[in-house]
Amino acid sequence: MEKTYVGDVNRNLYDFRFEGTDDYKVDEGLTEDIVRQISEEKNDPKWMREFRLESLKIYNSLSVPDWGPSIDGLDMNNIVTYVRPKGKMTADWDEVPDEIKETFERLGIPAAERESLAGVGAQYDSELVYHNIKDEVAAQGVVYSDLESALHGPYAEMIKEHFMKLLTARDHKFMALHGAVWSGGSFVYVPKGVSVEIPLQSYFRLNAPGAGQFEHTLIIVDEGADLHFIEGCSAPKYNIANLHAGAVELYVGKNAKLRYSTIENWSKNMYNLNSKRALVEEGGKMEWVSGSFGSHTSYLYPMTILKGDDSKMEYTGITFAGEGQELDTGMKLSVTGKNTSSVVSAKSISKSGGKSTFRSSVFVGKNAHGAKVSVDCASLMLDDISRSDTIPAMDIRTRHADVGHEAKIGQISDEAVFYLMSRGISEEDARTMIVSGFADNVSKELPLEYAVEMNNLIRLEMKGSIG
Repeated sequence: MEKTYVGDVNRNLYDFRFEGTDDYKVDEGLTEDIVRQISEEKNDPKWMREFRLESLKIYNSLSVPDWGPSIDGLDMNNIVTYVRPKGKMTADWDEVPDEIKETFERLGIPAAERESLAGVGAQYDSELVYHNIKDEVAAQGVVYSDLESALHGPYAEMIKEHFMKLLTARDHKFMALHGAVWSGGSFVYVPKGVSVEIPLQSYFRLNAPGAGQFEHTLIIVDEGADLHFIEGCSAPKYNIANLHAGAVELYVGKNAKLRYSTIENWSKNMYNLNSKRALVEEGGKMEWVSGSFGSHTSYLYPMTILKGDDSKMEYTGITFAGEGQELDTGMKLSVTGKNTSSVVSAKSISKSGGKSTFRSSVFVGKNAHGAKVSVDCASLMLDDISRSDTIPAMDIRTRHADVGHEAKIGQISDEAVFYLMSRGISEEDARTMIVSGFADNVSKELPLEYAVEMNNLIRLEMKGSIG
């Protein structure tokens, strides 16, 4: 019987590049002089320049993680940490340089902004090239700008108070690297009681070969406010290593709600060492929706701190690991508030020798009475040369909590195929339904345009039986 072919992630949409789009870049490697150069380029306030230099010292004192996938192919001596593209950041799309404009038009960013977004930030290599927010959203008092500009504006003290307080330079070596060379990213502040009805979005495109991207996203959703923020990432493929070590810090106020949706489709020469963390106050709710489809190697574990009583967290994620990919993903949770609720649903698909690992780390403090935590992960392997692992860790310090973990790893069930065929469905259609339905809960949670993108990324061409 003809074998089923489950198509790998189709990156044709993303695998294009333009030469000569950079205007300035630092030398390869990481030295104090390079950090000072970046700080000068960014016109940093004094405290930020000192912060960068201290982060560099911490970076040089820490070891590379040795417990996850190998990152031996990443040599910081060969990575360019800052690449400034041509042109200045603008709110007028017509002023964006033509090659950069064409990049984002081919990715559909301007069309998405016109149709369904309240504001868009577009980063190309190390800098934002476009940033805009709709007038009616700005009139609500919502602030959405690039982080560098905000450092010199009326919210400078707010940024200083929150910047790299959730994620610190001492967390791990690549967080220290980020602290030293970060560039680009967005600052969002949603005032008390304001509900942003349509999403904001940032899109990160790394075009330069052998470069790193280190954007920093800082979002503060004040008491009773509501926001949906979307993040998209992509890069063309090169035959040398690229690095992504961005940071996302999220503050969810009392009775506030934040949904953070991400589709990451980096090329297979990318080392994705991104860090994300959210702090949730009393009655607040944090929702994560995550799709990880790209990169050669990933370390990605969004963390939620449920500090406030009656706070909530939901995590919905999917990972697709194809040939030459080792994606180590998952989530971390720290619960200290009372009567909290956390629900985690994670799925992974691996094929053609791809390796997918789900790690979860759950901490429930001694005073977190009434905490409820449910972690559910399921993995589907589409051949006998792929691999999937689940590594849960739980530290529960109170008897007054309800915590559960469930993991399922396997291939397509012959029984499920037989059941569907007994209902009049062909074998080919039955297998198609099972594989595509496996990721259905994630696509339902994504914004429409990203659900379509996810379905395009995983092309399921079913012809016969899995073999």
